[in-house]
Amino acid sequence: MGVARKLVKAAADAGADLVKFQTFTASKIASANAPKAAYQQTSTGTDESQLEMVRKLELSREDHYDLMQECKECGIGFFSTGFDIDSLDFLFELGIDRVKIPSGEITNLPLLRHVAGRGLPIILSTGMANLGEIESAVDVLEDGGADREDLTILHCNTEYPTPMHDVNLRAMANIGRALGTSHGYSDHTAGIEVSIAAVALGASVIEKHFTLDRTLPGPDHAASLEPEELRAMVRSIRNIEAAMSGDGIKRPSPSEVGNRSIVRKSIVAACPISKGEAFTVKNLTTKRPGDGVSPMRWDAVIGQVAQKNYVPDEMIEISSGNRREGV
Repeated sequence: MGVARKLVKAAADAGADLVKFQTFTASKIASANAPKAAYQQTSTGTDESQLEMVRKLELSREDHYDLMQECKECGIGFFSTGFDIDSLDFLFELGIDRVKIPSGEITNLPLLRHVAGRGLPIILSTGMANLGEIESAVDVLEDGGADREDLTILHCNTEYPTPMHDVNLRAMANIGRALGTSHGYSDHTAGIEVSIAAVALGASVIEKHFTLDRTLPGPDHAASLEPEELRAMVRSIRNIEAAMSGDGIKRPSPSEVGNRSIVRKSIVAACPISKGEAFTVKNLTTKRPGDGVSPMRWDAVIGQVAQKNYVPDEMIEISSGNRREGV
């Protein structure tokens, strides 16, 4: 619990919206003969079962109350994934305001039905699933009373860490288009760049594992961010959110309007020009600043007659009706 409290503070300090835990009873999610995933064997050894591993990671009911209070004091939202129906009911009792369905439960029909009628926003992870399985899960949720507008589907790969060549990030937006739902990304890659790219591609939710120290014992630490990396990821995501917030219409922004006359050019004298002399490509050029005659009027200026003497670099003045015939 000491580590958990530190993690809450680290998530709040990083600027995350929610810190998410896992709520389960080990004996209700894994049988005694359930094998470990390869990455779990690498990180925790092979001499214990999956059941023995997850039993060490259970949070008690009292732990949940303490962590909710810690989140409140740190100014960050409390959230947790329920891995079995009893755990979900406990989270409902706690008053959670949304539900997270983990990748492994996407084919768990009884659990999906149990969640569907609660009237809460649902976040559904889709690791290991194909589009048909996602569609089936969404159908179950809708049939049970869930509103599709309240669904957010997270593209996900459950390998820890996910190899970059297996990310297939374009699938995220395709899921959203195919199902007409909000979409996001549950990121198990080793760095922060894929999460940032996902936001640029339209992700409305990013889920990311983090730890105080990647060398700590446990199945997920090695594939998690440390606090400074989490802070950098959140900062980058907030910047991307701001950069994506425009209306999509190309126009000069308020911050750059003042640069227009400084960076653009005007038509100026390339050499001394006498009054009555015609403007030609030899005695004109374009230079900054851009608050004179625009170079886009070059063709209209060539052939006009100078109405005064010009020195080099002086901005040209033109008026209608002073073009020399035959020039």
